[in-house]
Amino acid sequence: MDAKAWLQRRQVAVYAVGVALAVGVGVGRPAVAPAVEELIDPVLALLLYVTFLEVPFVRLRRAFRNRRFMAGALGTNFLVVPVVVWLLTRPLPNRPALLVGAFMVLLTPCVDYVITFTDLAGGDAEQVTAATPALLLAQLVALPAYLWLFVGPTVASAIEPRPFVEAFLLIIALPLALAWLTEAWAERSRRGASWQTAMGWLPVPMLAVTLFVVIASQLTRVQDSIGQIAAVVPVYVAFLVVMPLVARSVGARLDLPVAERRALVFTSVTRNSLVVLPLALALPAAYQLAPAVVVTQTLVELAGMVTLTRVVPRWLVPEPDR
Repeated sequence: MDAKAWLQRRQVAVYAVGVALAVGVGVGRPAVAPAVEELIDPVLALLLYVTFLEVPFVRLRRAFRNRRFMAGALGTNFLVVPVVVWLLTRPLPNRPALLVGAFMVLLTPCVDYVITFTDLAGGDAEQVTAATPALLLAQLVALPAYLWLFVGPTVASAIEPRPFVEAFLLIIALPLALAWLTEAWAERSRRGASWQTAMGWLPVPMLAVTLFVVIASQLTRVQDSIGQIAAVVPVYVAFLVVMPLVARSVGARLDLPVAERRALVFTSVTRNSLVVLPLALALPAAYQLAPAVVVTQTLVELAGMVTLTRVVPRWLVPEPDR
């Protein structure tokens, strides 16, 4: 068995090791957190580069033209999810920083490790990958609008658009362009083909490294404010329970194939905590609690994803009886 196959079969264990190491560093060496935080953007960009390389662009273009799935992904994430989030957050205390952190992460669909977890559950990872640019552009427009609607214009005006634009260009557009250039190089050069093959075993370890960097850099914030942010944990858990059921219903109404229904479930429930975190860190000092609220969602979601990779293919969206 080659390294890539070995890693794919044991990827959940690899991610668990990354999280465990991050907790160890965050607790034992909190002084290194600022230095580790500087690695978030480059590590995330590299993760997406090797992830995009996994899907040939010929198939990616074909997947992007799947109008039913794209309509389902955009409609569920930007019409249904805001209603669900609004209802779930009604019991939360009226603390702007707490609410902003929760809204920022829950209103933004994931564009990175959702691809991995979709694949683990037997979903159509190509469709999720194809939807990534559209989902990120849509949240760039929708997030300020929903923050204005949910918490008022004063809070919404504190959200700078520049970090979101930079996140799109550096974390999504640049890796996507480099992956396309790499595929073109691999088609014309043996050296390019060797490079692409070598990159093929990196998605799993790079996701583990990304989780390590995010959690190790932010764990101190979570520990210092656990009493204030504990209230959002039930909201995050409820979201993990409600949205898979909603997405399954939407997929059935759109009459999507099984693999696409599973993909719709994961793109509807997995949130964009890794990309949103730099935006939360850029908020004014009055919202310094927001990054800890975002990272708390990451910790809750990872446990939920491990569960959903088993629940979705076995019970929620199983293969039809033959």
